[in-house]
Amino acid sequence: MKLVIADAGPASPLPILRPPAVPITDFGHPPSLLPYSARDSYRRDPVEREVPAVTLENEHLRAVFLLGLGGRLWSLVDLSTGRELLHRNPVIQPANLALRDAWFAGGVEWNLGTTGHWALTCDPLHAAWVDAPYPVLRLYEYERMRGLVVQIDAALPPGSRALVVSVAVHNPRPDGVPVYWWSNIAVPQTPGTRVLAPAVLADHFGYAHRLTTVPYPGDPDVSRPGTWRAAADYFFHVTSDTPWIAAVDAEGHGLLHTSTPRLRGRKLFGWGTSPGGDHWQRWLSGPRSPYLEIQAGLARTQLQHLALPGHTTWTWTETYRPLALPEPDAPYDLARAAVDALVLASGQPASRPWTERPVTDVIHRGSGWGALERRAGGLPASTATPFPDDTLGAEQAPWLALLDEGRLPGEAECVVGPRWLALLREAADPHGRYHLGLNLWSIGDRAGALDAWGKALAERRDPPVLRAVAEAHRIDGDDATAAALLLEAHALAPAVRPLTVETLAALLAAGRPADALTLIDRLSPGDRAHGRVRLLEARAALAAGERDRTGRILREGLVVPDLREGEDALDELWFAYHGEEHDLPAEYDFRMS
Repeated sequence: MKLVIADAGPASPLPILRPPAVPITDFGHPPSLLPYSARDSYRRDPVEREVPAVTLENEHLRAVFLLGLGGRLWSLVDLSTGRELLHRNPVIQPANLALRDAWFAGGVEWNLGTTGHWALTCDPLHAAWVDAPYPVLRLYEYERMRGLVVQIDAALPPGSRALVVSVAVHNPRPDGVPVYWWSNIAVPQTPGTRVLAPAVLADHFGYAHRLTTVPYPGDPDVSRPGTWRAAADYFFHVTSDTPWIAAVDAEGHGLLHTSTPRLRGRKLFGWGTSPGGDHWQRWLSGPRSPYLEIQAGLARTQLQHLALPGHTTWTWTETYRPLALPEPDAPYDLARAAVDALVLASGQPASRPWTERPVTDVIHRGSGWGALERRAGGLPASTATPFPDDTLGAEQAPWLALLDEGRLPGEAECVVGPRWLALLREAADPHGRYHLGLNLWSIGDRAGALDAWGKALAERRDPPVLRAVAEAHRIDGDDATAAALLLEAHALAPAVRPLTVETLAALLAAGRPADALTLIDRLSPGDRAHGRVRLLEARAALAAGERDRTGRILREGLVVPDLREGEDALDELWFAYHGEEHDLPAEYDFRMS
């Protein structure tokens, strides 16, 4: 189908060594996001493009999935009324909100891994038809950080007034794994939109990063997100045996989501009506397309994980259906009771017999990482989620050489896991030692990682290894050492823009703004024009006393495509240059509190 879309671009060559920024409260906090690297090379230049999509349809509903973009459920239309039940974004514009940076708003996103929008949200998934009496679409992939196979089966059975989605998450390893799942459902937000759930309490989470239990809907009534000032999450204390959440407009029309009990968590997110929240909505969806999110997860909040035992598969079923409330403005208790009655009358979503059925026709290819893991003995062969050899490509070639020859030839994208760690311990070449360090870092063995990287550097001063050691120093707060190492790496690889950004940030943190400006003056025109580099240039110029240089950048207009959700760099720069007495222009206002 044709969509207006800005391409997410290739992944960075620099793997993510830092843990997620959100303070996770339990055992599931990973020490890094390895093996993944950031997807931060997108621009704000959406154009109409064709993207692969699959449509499911029966006499009541039409559902559209975007196979190349995380399998996103992009549209769900009630054919009896023509109503779109989801927020079908008029533009797909990546922005820095996901674990790996690039994320886009709209539809239903599947999130597996750890707190945040998942690593595959802008990546292709495998897609196939299932051996079933009516069309069943299977989306599946190997999630590399946790080592899990995710399988999403979607169907519109004949006569069904609900889209039925059965999810299976399989742990093929003998050891338990922290597991995290949230189905993230974007729906249109109107001034009268109301969100209902079977709960009288919720955990409020704002940009102060604290959970506070509050009554829901409370006083003032927070069930209408269009009235909020600030952005917030509400995690519901669900009491129903059939967990559900619903969003309806002022006329009572909207979407009802239900699930089997394993998917117990429910959440409401809204951007609020502050200038910053409004700007974020326009940044992601353009003008006149406000939305909110209703979500469903395994745990009660997104700061928690559950333990998925080894050699175990968890399954659950979700339904997505139109909802029409006859009295949408009834007192909250009565409106909630009306939805409760509808859910009770519909019954709990039935478990579907599709999960273990084989696929009959593969219609879209995801990555070759599942096939590589199967070749390494980490995944059993499966007719339900086949990862055949013909999906192996150039990314997997160095790792096939390690399997077959015991060495890692040349540079390679990061791969982690017990089997690879064992093989890399025997690989004596510098590339092998670099990846041994990455594997040790991924399991929290900092000393072992630094030892492996030190041995690699003793043989050859490779930029990726210098950068890895520098990142370890940055995390420890040793900005001076990090800056020196990154300058050395950058001199060897001046055309790697993510390395340029990290080097400039380290120089500023080390109190070396003049050196940052000298480096910027040597960059190619394309790198120097990038919004993130221009932001760092403006900050460096201000710190070095070159105020005119900062002022020129601000006057010309500073657009940072990869501005992080919650990042205050633009307003800090503005007020540092102009003073607190000057109003912040709307185009620089991304403040969330």
